Amino acid sequence: MNKQYCRVGTVTSITAENHAITILEYQYQNFMEKASNIKYMDTKLGEFFEQKAQKIKKTLEDLM
Repeated sequence: MNKQYCRVGTVTSITAENHAITILEYQYQNFMEKASNIKYMDTKLGEFFEQKAQKIKKTLEDLM
């Protein structure tokens, strides 16, 4: 029998892909939408989504 290697938990850098900017823009819009929808119901969760969106925005600015 040959050895098989499990790839569960492996991480591929998103910036290695050709469509990284498109994916990051989609994620940024998605997190901002979630933050605006949840902000008034649960402030901590809304803040979490805003922080994620800001991190993605910074990554986008670095790529451009």
